[in-house]
Amino acid sequence: MTQQKSSRQFSSLVVDGASRAPSRAMLRAVGFTDADFSKPVVGIASTWSMVTPCNMHIDRLANQAAKGADEAGGKSIIFGTMTVSDGISMGTPGMRYSLVSREIIADSIEAVAGAEGFDGLVTIGGCDKNMPACVIAMARLNRPSVFVYGGTIVPGLHRGQPADIVTVFEAVGKHAAKQIDDKELKEIETCSIPGEGSCGGMYTANTMASAIEALGLSLPDSSAQLANSKDKMADCDRAGKAVMELLKRNIRPSDILTKEAFENAITVVIALGGSTNAVMHLIAMGHSAGVKVTLEDFERIGKKVPVLCDLKPSGKYNMAHFVRIGGLQPLLKMLLDAGLLHGQCLTVTGKTVAENLATVKPYSQDQDVVRPFSNPVKADSHLRILRGNLAPEGAVAKISGKEGNSFTGKAIVYESEEESLQGILNGEVKDGNVIVIRNEGPRGGPGMREMLGPTSAVMGKGIGKTVALITDGRFSGGSHGFVVGHITPEAAVGGPIAIIKNGDVITIDAVKNEINLGVSAEEISERLKSWKAKPCKEKRGVLAKYAKCVSSASKGAITDGD
Repeated sequence: MTQQKSSRQFSSLVVDGASRAPSRAMLRAVGFTDADFSKPVVGIASTWSMVTPCNMHIDRLANQAAKGADEAGGKSIIFGTMTVSDGISMGTPGMRYSLVSREIIADSIEAVAGAEGFDGLVTIGGCDKNMPACVIAMARLNRPSVFVYGGTIVPGLHRGQPADIVTVFEAVGKHAAKQIDDKELKEIETCSIPGEGSCGGMYTANTMASAIEALGLSLPDSSAQLANSKDKMADCDRAGKAVMELLKRNIRPSDILTKEAFENAITVVIALGGSTNAVMHLIAMGHSAGVKVTLEDFERIGKKVPVLCDLKPSGKYNMAHFVRIGGLQPLLKMLLDAGLLHGQCLTVTGKTVAENLATVKPYSQDQDVVRPFSNPVKADSHLRILRGNLAPEGAVAKISGKEGNSFTGKAIVYESEEESLQGILNGEVKDGNVIVIRNEGPRGGPGMREMLGPTSAVMGKGIGKTVALITDGRFSGGSHGFVVGHITPEAAVGGPIAIIKNGDVITIDAVKNEINLGVSAEEISERLKSWKAKPCKEKRGVLAKYAKCVSSASKGAITDGD
């Protein structure tokens, strides 16, 4: 912790003294009283929007967090930032804005908090990019802050079976394969998303919420609560009060976001069987905190941490089941007791990880959502960092082991997600193919879309065990199968993925952690010499700006540094 400072370090510059009368006049119009000008100002960053069910309730949560801060002696100001819906834009050109939105959200929170002189922050996120964006902003500002997760959705029910957004995507593949008719597709569409909250498996939203709790930036249990629950409202109230305590003690994100804290987050993502997106987001979050997080960290930690949770998309249970058995805290206790967590790391409770977990009770013996160390889902990490002549800077695979540990097949190359989806649905892709989707990287997209449509079509058509898919794009947390993304360098900058030809043999080995093109070094060199970069698809606007400044996926796709 840094030396004690005034809990009004920033707001005092805005409202104190005769010269600040104009500022006070403006603030009176939005509800400030004389007494409020002597209180710490807590910004409540709300990602509320009716754009998506993930965020449709966050205005209610923001009001509760504001109430908590006010009751603890602060003066809250709720402000908004944006969100986009991955689930809605998936498979369209609009999905290019998804990863870009992480930067816009982070920039907007930083800009508002910095301009208005907020002393502390509560940030509330729901959809995938909201969460890392909030942490990036919190780290940049380095003011006492707490992150609140908006919570997970209650699963839908289709013919007696739990359903969620991935159920709908995979139903599209089943429909194309004539396994279900129009009527059943409509049934699945209408029952899978019953209300508010983030997508219901261990997809990116739940993965990142869990990672942030493991980092120490959320209060215990924030990551594993239903969006529509009393527990979530209480979490918001506690978060508002917690920020006031952090202000008193001058505990800042820089005191919490250490290298060891990021190692804890990586450990938890692996134990949960979490999304590949966590790799990119944790690297970017580390960058903003001044902590170097690399692909090598995932490799190193992945060798000793097993997958313990049988959660969707590769497993059978959803997040609501995980909530019901006790959520993340007992898993953290298991990992701590096994020597896999750094217990000394500070958290937003003002206590260490070990202190927070001291009284946590274990899971009951009659559940099988979380396995014991003696019977893991997988003995080491499902997140495989692959390298080879096809990905000299690295690639990220999500291999649960159910798909096997290696795949060799002939390339069938597509220049975009849309082309690949049509090829899968119309039967162009055959058993033994390695589907190659390129020009979907951060620069090439621009925007690095998620390939949930193609991967779900593969699974829905029943060829998930007979084909593989590789891309310089990325995957939804709902993707599963033998898939490799984040291939770097990407095609747009002349990475080897740019020169793959139909029929080339590609080998993916998740034991050796390699991905190789079965072409000689001389042939690869010749192909690269004749390759020419294509001009950016976008000439103006946010996508054009993003393409100019975004880094490689292997460096977190950051936009504010190398």
